[in-house]
Amino acid sequence: MEPGADVRQSLKDGDLAKALEQAKTLVRKDPASAKPRILLFQLFAICGDWDRSLNQLAVAGDMTAETALMVGTYREALPCEPLRARIFAGRETPIVLGKPENWIALLIEALRLDGLGKTEEAAALRVKALDEAPATAGTIDGTPFSWIADGDQRLGPVLEAVVKDRYCWIPLHRIRSIDVEPPTDLRDLVWTAVTLTLANGGEIVALVPTRYPGSAESADPLLRLARRTDWVETPGGLYTGLGQRMLATEAGEHALMDVRRIDLAVDLAIDLPIDRAIGSDATGPMAAEDGGDAMADMPEDHHG
Repeated sequence: MEPGADVRQSLKDGDLAKALEQAKTLVRKDPASAKPRILLFQLFAICGDWDRSLNQLAVAGDMTAETALMVGTYREALPCEPLRARIFAGRETPIVLGKPENWIALLIEALRLDGLGKTEEAAALRVKALDEAPATAGTIDGTPFSWIADGDQRLGPVLEAVVKDRYCWIPLHRIRSIDVEPPTDLRDLVWTAVTLTLANGGEIVALVPTRYPGSAESADPLLRLARRTDWVETPGGLYTGLGQRMLATEAGEHALMDVRRIDLAVDLAIDLPIDRAIGSDATGPMAAEDGGDAMADMPEDHHG
């Protein structure tokens, strides 16, 4: 049997714990090879074991120069994950790209209130933030929309991104286009590679977290593997996500890994409130429980 085939089968079966143990065995059998360590780095990342993931990545990088670009990219991204968790726990604040706007400040303050257990107050701030946030029209893989937002109402019209070694929030109305790389490897279940063209014409290569915060700690392997999206209603009546990120428009829902390109009419961003565009009586993100079919087309070899 080809090395790693049993790991692939376990992942296909949704048995992440078994796949992790099998990958550890591959490293023990061939400790001088970078390939099984790259596999293990990815599996540790899926499980949210960031320190061990970084360790395996660093060792693999020391073994061969062939993966230097990949190693450098994810060596910068991994330390951003604990910071991201602290931000969504309300203990720190994110870097925000562009001029500070009140509605984003309200979203950040809502996270702090969540961290204090004041969930209903947090929900009220989010409603106010979404009322103030501008709606941006555009197209997603050619399908037009008059507004777009993250299905997770902690974010609304904000894109999470890791730019080099910085985790930041980028308002969607400051982005002209988003080109999304198709998933090809296990690390894409944790970070989706994108190229952002900003409203001012600048271009940024970035990583967008594929999953919502807390997904790595879920007991459900399908959420950890970004094969599904679940929504949790907060006491204030808003919704937060677990599993694969979903983007919502009035035209439908889109799993992040299924999207290839988003074009935004940034010059036409209007002050139509996002919550009014979505509908004030909405019962949650207009997203199916199925997190998309990207994994079905992912190549068999996930070794990097």
